[in-house]
Amino acid sequence: MSTDNPRQNVRFPSGDGHAHGYLALPPAGSGPGLVVIQEWWGLTDHIAEVTDRFAAEGFVALAPDLYGGTTTHDAEEARRLMRELPVERATRDLAGAMDHLLGHEAVTSSAVGAVGFCMGGGFVLTLAAQQGGRVAAAVPFYGMVGDDVDFSGLTARVQGHFGEHDRMIPVEAVERLGQRIERESGVDAELHVHPAGHAFCNDHNPASYDADCAQQALTRTVSFLREHVR
Repeated sequence: MSTDNPRQNVRFPSGDGHAHGYLALPPAGSGPGLVVIQEWWGLTDHIAEVTDRFAAEGFVALAPDLYGGTTTHDAEEARRLMRELPVERATRDLAGAMDHLLGHEAVTSSAVGAVGFCMGGGFVLTLAAQQGGRVAAAVPFYGMVGDDVDFSGLTARVQGHFGEHDRMIPVEAVERLGQRIERESGVDAELHVHPAGHAFCNDHNPASYDADCAQQALTRTVSFLREHVR
């Protein structure tokens, strides 16, 4: 575990305080804004690398550090960190990251995209539900939300990626999520179920990683973001 994360390279206002994150610029120097939301492990090398990949595809990508510098590779520690993370603080930091992107001279879009993994996938949906038209496209990877999230204010286009063999999020739950989003917001969510388990995009975890499914999901994600985040 670390409480001094070298991946932090940007500081931005969050409510009455400040938050930190990892910002990556595209080769052209400017592009649409994208918030990348971490898994329960924290702002790890993997999330920084994913942020770099999206930047290489043309996005100004910012991954907020929701744990304030702490990372872990221990599942029990990650579970504790996620459980102890106040949702209000996390959503405040995410909103601050959006503000930072939309005010950044390199960002060319009038709204941002949001993509997140596992815990971050749930926060993608929460952020899009709370922020309305400020989120143009939301892409959760194997993330879920509770009944307390109100989708009535959601206007973002939604594309999701889930694992057919995910023991934490059954396919039936994915189907119910799509139905609920459409019922509450009128948005027809595009939810893909891949022949893989949980966390199939995490190439730092050989036990869960599926290269083919990850490539297909990320290719679809980039195309979707390019279409809707302008």
